[in-house]
Amino acid sequence: MKLVSQSFADGARIPGEFAFAVPDPKSHVALSSNRNPHLAWSDAPPNVKSFALICHDPDAPSVGDDVNQAGKIVADSLPRAEFIHWVLFDLPANVSEIAAGACSSAVTPCGKSGATTLYGARQGINDYTGWFATDNDMKGEYYGYDGPCPPWNDARVHRYVFTLYALDVEKLFPASPLTATALRQAMAGYVLASASITGLYTLNPALA
Repeated sequence: MKLVSQSFADGARIPGEFAFAVPDPKSHVALSSNRNPHLAWSDAPPNVKSFALICHDPDAPSVGDDVNQAGKIVADSLPRAEFIHWVLFDLPANVSEIAAGACSSAVTPCGKSGATTLYGARQGINDYTGWFATDNDMKGEYYGYDGPCPPWNDARVHRYVFTLYALDVEKLFPASPLTATALRQAMAGYVLASASITGLYTLNPALA
């Protein structure tokens, strides 16, 4: 199975229009258009019945003490953790493409509502749900895609891995809340094939 994108090449930088935030010379970051990137796939197994998708950043700082702090640097050597940006499942077997901006086209304070999306598929919550949990202006359940927003003082360029799964079941019933962990557990034993594409992103002007 092959996964490609017209929005960025595998291993290349993700354009700012597909990010949650872009660099700003005065305030370090500014909100971006937050569009989901284009994705297309081919050579799926003949007996596929649905598709699922997870986008994750494996380079999120495991400790947030120095994140976005003036005069501090998030060291490249700091242990890293996973940050989920997109959980999508129950995509019908006859779908082979998601257009750029079809699932997200702006930053939505407090999160996009509801799990239902295009083609009758469902979306889970991403990790901005937890990140903004103590922010009264932004807290809420963040369903669907929300793009990159790595720390502006991080010494590491972050990777964003989009992984598509071909499944031999039409519908999944993950536990609530609809997180990536719940989806992975629900997919266990149903995955016929998978394919990934990785984009890079940074808000650190020294790494741009």
